[in-house]
Amino acid sequence: MNSQWQDFLARQGLTEQQLDFGQPLAELQSAQTGAIMVPLTDLGLIRISGTDADSFLHNLLTNDVEGLPANGAHRSGLCTPKGRMLASFLVWRDADELLLALADDLHTGILKKLAMYVLRAKVKLADASDEQVVLGLSGPQLADTLAQLEGMTTLPDAPWRSSRFAQGQVLRISEQRYWLITTAAQAPALWQQLSKTLRPAGLNAWHWLEIAAGIPQITAATREEFTPQMINFELIGGVSFKKGCYPGQEIVARTQYLGKVKRRMYRGHVANLDKRPAIGTLIFDTTVEPVPCGMVVKVAASPQGGFDLLTVLQSASAETGQLQLAGEQDAGTAAQPNPGALLLLAPLPYAVT
Repeated sequence: MNSQWQDFLARQGLTEQQLDFGQPLAELQSAQTGAIMVPLTDLGLIRISGTDADSFLHNLLTNDVEGLPANGAHRSGLCTPKGRMLASFLVWRDADELLLALADDLHTGILKKLAMYVLRAKVKLADASDEQVVLGLSGPQLADTLAQLEGMTTLPDAPWRSSRFAQGQVLRISEQRYWLITTAAQAPALWQQLSKTLRPAGLNAWHWLEIAAGIPQITAATREEFTPQMINFELIGGVSFKKGCYPGQEIVARTQYLGKVKRRMYRGHVANLDKRPAIGTLIFDTTVEPVPCGMVVKVAASPQGGFDLLTVLQSASAETGQLQLAGEQDAGTAAQPNPGALLLLAPLPYAVT
């Protein structure tokens, strides 16, 4: 992340962990019923340019890059040959180039991995994390605010479409959520303009919205743990089953058409827990005796207290088991369930089969 942008956010009150601006509950309440803007400081950005950029990514990622419209965006992933996800992305076009957004703790390694595939392709890869800034915007009446941006003539008319304005791009990712992408140099002035109508909020509020929407993210803690179907990635538009081969494609396709997914991603809540659980925390089925059955994928403090989670679980345990998060683990000892951390499942906004 650009150091000057980081310093600017600190002066605005962003806490060291970047989870809030000092009023976490009020920010969550605004996320529920009002309009917020969030600096998405947990993302890294990769820029891909060159005449072979489309075909290069198309042959590597789980989604159809060559069919992406000029003003389009979508989710995609990079898998191992065994179909395990190395990273999840949001991919969009910026004029003749492509941009990938992924977890910041993965983006340096993924940039190096992508570079290994370039060979003779006419492709240039660059780390764009220092030059570009992403703001997450959420609220029921954002169109009026976005229409005031300099040079904004037409707003994205549907999810997964983008529009340009004088200082950058706006991506619509759902009915009420947008990404605003601009340069690090122009971001502070835009922040000041938007803060007149949008409440600044930290990452916790944005992650809570993503949990409610059932949107996962692969991070360093969950790298190579899941196939796309285990995190419901095909249900949220992250996989094309009509495109050609990519690393892991045979396994992903076989799972879709011939197999049954025995692990799926579920939404849940833990009430009696004071400390934020880490991504990658194990989950136990304690119906008979403690048996590991899953893992935390995403976590956010809840407006009702406790924590809301996205978790990948054995479907059998999710349907009938008593679920508990693991407690803090001493070095050299096996993880054990935390007696007070009972995980209660809640519905996702899409059907999981």
